[in-house]
Amino acid sequence: MSVYQLKSRFQNILRPLVRSLASRGVTANQVTSVAAAVSVALGLFLSVAPLPHWFLLVPVWFLLRMGLNAIDGMLAREHGQKSILGAYLNEIGDVVSDVALYLPFALIDPNGLVPALSVIFLSALTEFAGVLGQTVGASRRYDGPLGKSDRAVLFGALGIFVAVGGTFAAWTSWLWAVVALLLIWTIINRISAGIREAHTAAR
Repeated sequence: MSVYQLKSRFQNILRPLVRSLASRGVTANQVTSVAAAVSVALGLFLSVAPLPHWFLLVPVWFLLRMGLNAIDGMLAREHGQKSILGAYLNEIGDVVSDVALYLPFALIDPNGLVPALSVIFLSALTEFAGVLGQTVGASRRYDGPLGKSDRAVLFGALGIFVAVGGTFAAWTSWLWAVVALLLIWTIINRISAGIREAHTAAR
């Protein structure tokens, strides 16, 4: 089970807003670019000014970003705005945004940067594994258990934890270890599913 599976319900709620944006000339690429720019700006801000209460912005922005990600996809698919540039912006923007938003948590971890940076690296690798499905004759894979939406819930919860006065300690290393294992599982699932899909399509 992945949060990604709730995407269709989320899209149904946003569809009237998407139609309104499309009628006003808003493009999918504009929405994608704004989401990435705000994510990077927030990540940089929290990295240089890691005051606990500001981390409450993380879950708020993750929720808004999920909405923007749904909106840009719907604009592209349902309003004739698909483009090659948009595909690049979407995939690269998501990875860059994730790195920027996860990095502040690595910087406040007393156990050092390596555990959290390993999670950041594996998170990027999960998206790479998902995109590679398209190169072998399969679809873009979004298999869990720890896809982008699930990670948004995780880091949003960590943002709330820090904002209310929680502190990272020795237990955090165990958390990153569990997250890393779930990410490795996700990578394996995406590769396996991509291979199965490609073999089925080739028959």
